[in-house]
Amino acid sequence: MPFDSTTLYEGLVANGLIIPSGVQGVFGRNAVFEEVLERFNGLISRLALNDGAEKMTFPPILPRQVFEQSGYMKSFPQLAMGVTSFCGCAADHGELVRRIEESEPYDDLMAPAGVMLMPAACYPVYPSLAGTLPHGGRLFDMTHWVFRHEPSSEPTRMQSFRVREFVRAGSPETVIQWRDTWLARGLELLLSLELPARSEVASDPFFGRGGRMLASNQREQKLKFEVVIPVISIENPTAVCSFNYHQDHFSQTFGILQADGQLAQTACLGFGLERVCMALFRHHGFRPELWPQSVRSLLWT
Repeated sequence: MPFDSTTLYEGLVANGLIIPSGVQGVFGRNAVFEEVLERFNGLISRLALNDGAEKMTFPPILPRQVFEQSGYMKSFPQLAMGVTSFCGCAADHGELVRRIEESEPYDDLMAPAGVMLMPAACYPVYPSLAGTLPHGGRLFDMTHWVFRHEPSSEPTRMQSFRVREFVRAGSPETVIQWRDTWLARGLELLLSLELPARSEVASDPFFGRGGRMLASNQREQKLKFEVVIPVISIENPTAVCSFNYHQDHFSQTFGILQADGQLAQTACLGFGLERVCMALFRHHGFRPELWPQSVRSLLWT
């Protein structure tokens, strides 16, 4: 199979693994895709079994105030997705229906709902940590749908996808050691599935001219690492796992302290579950029953 987005997309569709919706970056997944995803997520759970992480679940929306406090709009406004709702009267509703029937715009009849779609699984955690952490800090484990306005014909670039996310809060030494441990774990896990993975220093897609400086600083300080795999390109491999060291950004924003009263530091890591599945389909074929036995034995045990 050649490395290009069209071949991968068409193969996923032809084998029923994804179901197009007519909107770029939005598609369904069939039972086979979902089983592979859950099997891989189960491997992550086995790796994390003895870490003592607190399991948490949040809805896929954030209060607008928390979203704005986080600083997301300063760095990634191009990716943000809000929620609107019709709040008009009966006459307004008649006008709404008329415009829809006549294919006219009706955005002016919709109003902000006070919430934003969650752009990263870790964002709801930080405001919940306001105050003083216990000795040793805290560790969280979540699996969530996240949303980014990034429509594309490239199948690995989705507007809604799932992330298995862990968040660590505590002292700088604790947080950095945890990140480095999981960077090695994540790479080893993907290599064990016979995927040509490697780790590299990375940066986030900061917006605008100022964003280029932020991205450069992030790389220089090695605040972000990614594990990448060739999925649609050999020259530009796809990030399937990211590791972000925030230093005290969220602690300053939400007032998160260590047990000794000093500002805490935080880090997160996330596995892009759909992207890992696509990497498996790209390298081992669209029929999991024909995958190498060594890979199947890891996933189906």
